[in-house]
Amino acid sequence: MTESPLTLAHFGSYFVGGRKITITGQPSQTIHFSTQARIEHDPNGTFHVEQAYVQAFVPANADGRLPVVLVHGGCLTGAMWETTPDGRPGWLDRLLRAGYPVNVVDGVERGRAGWCALPGVWPEQPIARSAEQMWELYRIGDAQGYAERRPFAGQRFPVSAFDTLLQQHVPRWFSTIPAATEALLAVLERTGPAIVISHSNGGLIAFEAAWRRPDLIAGVISIEPSGFPEAPPPAALAGIPFLFMMGDNLDALPLWRGLSSALTTLRARLCQAGASVTHWHLPERGITGNSHLPMMDDNSDELAAQMIGWMDREIDRRRPG
Repeated sequence: MTESPLTLAHFGSYFVGGRKITITGQPSQTIHFSTQARIEHDPNGTFHVEQAYVQAFVPANADGRLPVVLVHGGCLTGAMWETTPDGRPGWLDRLLRAGYPVNVVDGVERGRAGWCALPGVWPEQPIARSAEQMWELYRIGDAQGYAERRPFAGQRFPVSAFDTLLQQHVPRWFSTIPAATEALLAVLERTGPAIVISHSNGGLIAFEAAWRRPDLIAGVISIEPSGFPEAPPPAALAGIPFLFMMGDNLDALPLWRGLSSALTTLRARLCQAGASVTHWHLPERGITGNSHLPMMDDNSDELAAQMIGWMDREIDRRRPG
């Protein structure tokens, strides 16, 4: 069935966060842009680093609803929310059609935010994950099944589009999480109180922001989080709705068994702080086969509809006043 056109009242983009640094004492070098263009390049001076890039969408039917901020996972960018690897509409489309303004973040060192090429600013080298590693970490199948592209039984990720997923991957650094948290806070200061939807490593960034500025958080939806704050939740999170969504085959790797246990601890601590906590382990809801990427799995529309239904029920959708 062909869907009706999506009408936007506004579309734009902006950069937030980051810091200025000064480089001194580096030698100049001759750079050839082309056969005809040559300049002396001075690498010293003032540079802006660690900013985030954000695309902002306001649907025509927003009618004062609270904004949504989408925070991507590790080795990915905001593109993960736009279109599934096999070409279906992503959760960005589904949220806009439901009337929610959406801010899609490319976090520090990802995508159009750019990354810092200046030596010594970030202490470690970036990592890039292989196809074999992603196959297993994303719980599409076990490591032994990668060569034959043999997924777990009932797997919902579109395996024929796995190579398209790999094209989305970018290098990542691990020392930039504090800067990414600062950038997310800058987004929230711009949007005002918002519903933050995060994935995987983005969960830690969203939690850290919520712990620091509960006043900017209308609700948190954490999709398969892979990191958690050490500090206990602040009392100011009392009454704020949290939704956790976890897929299938969580016992396939020690990593996911450990993360599931850590999530249980976090949920208990949030409940003690008075937050409103909902946990969806999808197999317990009769939904089996989902990978670490439910927004890309073949039932992504069904899950988006359930998520949006939860938002409509649990969170006051309209801005104050």
